[in-house]
Amino acid sequence: MTDSNPYYDRNARAFYDTTVDVALDHLYAPFLALLPPGAKILDAGCGSGRDALRFKQQGHVVTLVEPSLALAELAAELVGQEVLALRFQDLSFDQEFDGAWASASLLHVPRSEIDDVLARLWRALRPGGILYASFKHGEGERFRNGRFFNSYTEASFAELIARHPGFEPLTHLLTEDVRTTHRGEVWLNVLLRRSDQGDHLLQGQV
Repeated sequence: MTDSNPYYDRNARAFYDTTVDVALDHLYAPFLALLPPGAKILDAGCGSGRDALRFKQQGHVVTLVEPSLALAELAAELVGQEVLALRFQDLSFDQEFDGAWASASLLHVPRSEIDDVLARLWRALRPGGILYASFKHGEGERFRNGRFFNSYTEASFAELIARHPGFEPLTHLLTEDVRTTHRGEVWLNVLLRRSDQGDHLLQGQV
């Protein structure tokens, strides 16, 4: 267990209540279409547990990771299984998953640490495994309302992933936030496949 997330610990119930019923079927479909039946999925930054529950209901086996202790407890109640209270920087899985789902979670990782986290996710995937990630569409790092955000455009994310030959970009999609309180906010959604090239940025640290 690692340090918890102060913002989400303080606001866990409010965040849970405003996100647990958000429908993301339009994003689940292209991700799940690339996975085998009964896939093993890592939900990296599961938040309320909403997405993991949906995957579990569709017959997949889900491992949940959430840096916030308070959110991890709420997600465990919803999904009915343990949630690992881990930071992304501490992931140490080795070829365990067919897919990794990182919805609105990696955007809290600083640019100075994002390469290491991507390398850890690459290692967590089996060869041919699929990574989904989403970021607020924009450029650069900033704090907003007590939270840190690392945003990308299509161009800056392409520059990032070019440093990771172990990931093959499959597609990207721009979507509008479905929450009524966030209308007009645009998200960059990306799908990547673990290739056989390896990730030279692992540097033996995981």
